[in-house]
Amino acid sequence: MKLQGRVYTLANQKGGVGKTTTAINVGAYLAYFGQRVLLVDLDPQANATSCLKIDKHAIRGGTYDVLVNESPAINYILHNPRLKISLLPASPSLAGGEVELVNELAREGRLKKGLAPVIDRYDYILVDCPPSLGLLTLNGLVAANDGVIIPVQCEYLALEGLGQLTYTLERVRQALFPNLQVRGVVMTMFDGRTNLSNDVVQEVRKFFPNRVFETVVPRSVRLAEAPSYGQPISSYAPSSVGAHAYAALAREILQGDGVLIPEVEEAQS
Repeated sequence: MKLQGRVYTLANQKGGVGKTTTAINVGAYLAYFGQRVLLVDLDPQANATSCLKIDKHAIRGGTYDVLVNESPAINYILHNPRLKISLLPASPSLAGGEVELVNELAREGRLKKGLAPVIDRYDYILVDCPPSLGLLTLNGLVAANDGVIIPVQCEYLALEGLGQLTYTLERVRQALFPNLQVRGVVMTMFDGRTNLSNDVVQEVRKFFPNRVFETVVPRSVRLAEAPSYGQPISSYAPSSVGAHAYAALAREILQGDGVLIPEVEEAQS
């Protein structure tokens, strides 16, 4: 049995592919299925923070302080008792943090070091990276003890960035973290009415053989609406197709990790 939390980083340098949506909703369903979950917002846009109805301009500290000041993460973790999910928030100051870290020693490992004291408090830690391959994302990759989850939008242009991302992952393996692996690829914004969506799924399966999750997340108005209400899809529209998809994805992750899923899942299905 694994004694400390699994750390998965969600990364893709292309924006708008569903990284934050996936991080929040997978995290919410993992918590729904009885897991202790920490969501780490590593994006200066602080979308994960805002999507959980937290004012990114009013927080007293977060990932910036952990990375730049090496402050203890436990000082800034917020907990939502209703959703049973915790958050290490981000603020706009994180944008400057990337510049401030450039000349620091071991700068790529600051997040990993900062999370180490709290890793045994959680079953899952999900790190939401910015849409870039800069120093913040490198911190997220180095912290990914159990792998990288790559959301990929079911559109043609989404395929173009996979080569660059794969190259970055390989560079990180060679220089910083030899054990870095791809935990899985999540196909998002799938539209079953188009041949393109099906073609993209097939191409990605060829690109990442045996690494693409069976669960495919469809386009969903409800998924797009939920953040404006400060809720994950599990509480905003639990009977929607988007909710069923993310519940299935969370179950798939748990099953792949050998975690027993409690019968509470039947209430959601």
